[in-house]
Amino acid sequence: MQTEFKQYIKMVGRGQRAGEMLNKEQAFDAMQQMLEDKVSPEQLGAFLMLMRVREETAEELAGFVEACRTTVQSEFTELNIDLDLGCYAGKRRHLPWFLLAVMAFAQSGRRVFIHGTAEPESQRLYIKEALQFFGIEPATNKQSAEQQLNQFGFCYVELADLNKPLDKLIQLRALFGLRSAANTLARMLNPSKAKHSLHGVHHRNFDIRHVDAAQMCNDTSVVCFRGEGGEVEFNPERDATLHYFKQGNKGELKMPALLESWQIKPRALDLVQLQQVWLNQVDNNYAEQAVIGTLAIFLLTTDAVATVDEAIQQAKNIWQHRSATWPLG
Repeated sequence: MQTEFKQYIKMVGRGQRAGEMLNKEQAFDAMQQMLEDKVSPEQLGAFLMLMRVREETAEELAGFVEACRTTVQSEFTELNIDLDLGCYAGKRRHLPWFLLAVMAFAQSGRRVFIHGTAEPESQRLYIKEALQFFGIEPATNKQSAEQQLNQFGFCYVELADLNKPLDKLIQLRALFGLRSAANTLARMLNPSKAKHSLHGVHHRNFDIRHVDAAQMCNDTSVVCFRGEGGEVEFNPERDATLHYFKQGNKGELKMPALLESWQIKPRALDLVQLQQVWLNQVDNNYAEQAVIGTLAIFLLTTDAVATVDEAIQQAKNIWQHRSATWPLG
């Protein structure tokens, strides 16, 4: 039996001292009502923005994401995916170099499922635009996703085709001017039920919250780290801590910086440079180290290696031996 939604608003909105945290079951019920359009627009906005100000606990995130998983299009769970990547931040300081890491990783025999969306009024470069630049349109169903997997080793699906109710929550930024927990939940969704899921986040402590929620959801293999711009991309200028929950165990790994000094950021994001770096037509040390570091994290996430040093060495080998032809057109 569902609780009247206004009770959840009262619980989280009473202030710092009187406000309450939702347990997992309450969070599940609240999110289920939102996804099923059983709350008024006023209630929806009030609840999401109150949670935005207070921030969600790991238990609340676990309940929310389990509710979101009940509205995923089930056909995508039949694809047999090795690595799930939720790409929802968009890039504004650097190009999405993680796309080259995905390509090289896929060429080495892995199957990668990428999902994302574009936020309204955002000035960021999203993965959809990068793929479209090279002639790849989003897959819209299991069949087109399988075709992309067979051709490239990876596929990209828009959140609206995976989970329309959750995408509608993200698109509310056009009204709020702020992001909500929906962005976090989309990263955690793993809509293809891949063997391993990697999350990139921007804010401190959300990486820990992600793996705590993964434990409560009984996920088998989740890694989360603070990626460049909040994406699943290693910033080679600084160390990164990889928080993980795998086979019932939580822990962390340290990825060392791969550059000794800070690099000058580009004035503009020119997608042609992605192709030029892949083909070794330009010398871009930042891009190369970002790709290698990201590849190393992919390997650590999928348990392909035992140590960080081994991951970095194998990542260098995968990058150096990638196919010489550009696979995207």
